[in-house]
Amino acid sequence: MFSFYMPTKILAGENVVHENPEHLILGRKAFIVTGKRSGYASGALQDVCDTLLENRVDFVIYDRIENNPDVDSVYAAGRQAFSCGADFIIAIGGGSPLDAAKAAAVYATNDISPMDIYKDNFAHKPLPIAAIPTTAGTGSEVTPYSILTLHSAGTKRSFTCEDCFPKTAFLDGRYTLELPLQTARNTAVDAMCHCIEGYLTNRASHSSDYVALEGLRIIGRCIPRLISGKFNTDMCLDMLWASTLGGITISQTSTTIVHSMGYQLTYCRNIPHGMANGLLLGAFLDWCWETAAHRIEACLHALGMNSIEELKSALHSLLPFSESVSSDEIEDWLKVSMTAKNVNTPPRKVTIDDERSIYQKSLL
Repeated sequence: MFSFYMPTKILAGENVVHENPEHLILGRKAFIVTGKRSGYASGALQDVCDTLLENRVDFVIYDRIENNPDVDSVYAAGRQAFSCGADFIIAIGGGSPLDAAKAAAVYATNDISPMDIYKDNFAHKPLPIAAIPTTAGTGSEVTPYSILTLHSAGTKRSFTCEDCFPKTAFLDGRYTLELPLQTARNTAVDAMCHCIEGYLTNRASHSSDYVALEGLRIIGRCIPRLISGKFNTDMCLDMLWASTLGGITISQTSTTIVHSMGYQLTYCRNIPHGMANGLLLGAFLDWCWETAAHRIEACLHALGMNSIEELKSALHSLLPFSESVSSDEIEDWLKVSMTAKNVNTPPRKVTIDDERSIYQKSLL
């Protein structure tokens, strides 16, 4: 038995925002959630503002979302959305603004304390969201998850609310064409991890498998360009679609310990999320091989690769990493990562020795 639920309407193509105002405008007043750079640099924010102005829709721009936003900062965004009378949200950016927008949508309609967001049960539905990704990695435009930094726990933690699925998602390759090369690589690896992890979780189904493998096929075709740095808008749209497929996958399956372990690298070492996942992926696959060899082989085949070692070589080309990590740091990280829900999703039982070994093989 399985279920498959994907309520987000996806629109893709050049100028997709401007040509589909009826799917962008979800109310009378928009609260635009974005960061300090990506919305502006990509041109997505300008396209949104032009479209709203042409259709005489009032809006407020909230461009103070930082990388890896914490609970307090997104709470402030939500309360401002409430104060200004917004009745829908447009989220523009990478995973951080899109995830922040989901939390803000909850806080805007519910008079709760910041930490109440983790109760995943709210009296009022969050504001509807239109999502516009400017990176091809998180797939947050089609997930119900919002991953926030939680300083009290020393890590990142997600909340999940079915009503936080964006109503619409707009994919335009122009918005990722000018990404810094390493950012494009990091986010592409994140999309790859979503597809692979979703395929390997114990919650995978025939439907999620189909989506995950299609995402991996697209990513595999894009890897040579990701390594060379030679992008065009067609390739960028392909990667956005692959990222969206990764998001659809994990919406059904969740992720694995690659993500919960990677959160420690991001929180403690400020290593970008996609890079953190990619650094751990090879050792994770080695660990999974005993019980999931045939499924790993299916992932590798979809990527156009013949072995885990070939995948590790590609990841090494995409993710330069030379930092020194100590055994003591790893022991501290294990205290947090072993408490995550993701320890229950891999294809075999996880022990603290397993996670320790994955960290050590990946980083020491």
